[in-house]
Amino acid sequence: MRIQRLKIYSDERPNAKDKRPWDPAHPRLRKGGGKIRVPVVGKLQGIVEFLVNGTPRGIEIAQLVIAGWTGRDGASVEKHIAELEAIGVKRPRAVPVFYRVAASLLTAARGVDVVGEHSSGEVEFVLVSAPDALYVGVGSDHTDRKVEAYGVTVSKQMCSKPLGRELWPFAELDAHWDRLVLRSHVTRGGKRRLYQEGEVGNMLLPRDLLGRFSGSAFLAPGTAMFCGTLAVRGEIGGGERFEIELHDPVRNRSLRHEYTIRELAIAD
Repeated sequence: MRIQRLKIYSDERPNAKDKRPWDPAHPRLRKGGGKIRVPVVGKLQGIVEFLVNGTPRGIEIAQLVIAGWTGRDGASVEKHIAELEAIGVKRPRAVPVFYRVAASLLTAARGVDVVGEHSSGEVEFVLVSAPDALYVGVGSDHTDRKVEAYGVTVSKQMCSKPLGRELWPFAELDAHWDRLVLRSHVTRGGKRRLYQEGEVGNMLLPRDLLGRFSGSAFLAPGTAMFCGTLAVRGEIGGGERFEIELHDPVRNRSLRHEYTIRELAIAD
């Protein structure tokens, strides 16, 4: 299988019209010709192999960001904060919050290893920025809840961040974005149940979220951002399997991923 590899350059100069080269309005990007120069955002962690509408595509991910408390509705954000407070997690000083984590935590594997029994997943839409376009995937911000009570930033570094291999171009979704649906199922003790479900319209629009992150509507190429989650149905808790889905009812298609969780013994 031939993988298209995307090269990241270091030239960050704006063009003559003072538009950055990764801006969709850039003439070279519209015409599809010439080299697209983008800023390097740190040491490259390696190429992640995706499928974009069924076509193999390799994208280098240099930076991984986890956005938290991204709801549009204050009551929904408060509900999620209260859920986490119930398990000992401190309230954030401001929302949304952006946690930088190691890009090496990103994984498309069908299984993850965790320490102990206190971790659980959360379904999220994920923005993946390449030099030519912005893409959307589905992932799980798998987090150690016991460590989260100690410190959220530390807890975000404790677990792998599963991400499905298939991506959709954001441009295909922009016009009907709020109709997309996120859904997750957890299997615990052999019993599978619906864990989360709701429209992405419950969360900040990607442009609004990026504006709060960087002050602009663009995400630097080489960056993947998990963009927040929904309240759970019932209590927060893990299990032996987690299934995630981003459904597009307009085009009648879904991005799906699932993974098993293996609990490693605590030695001390």
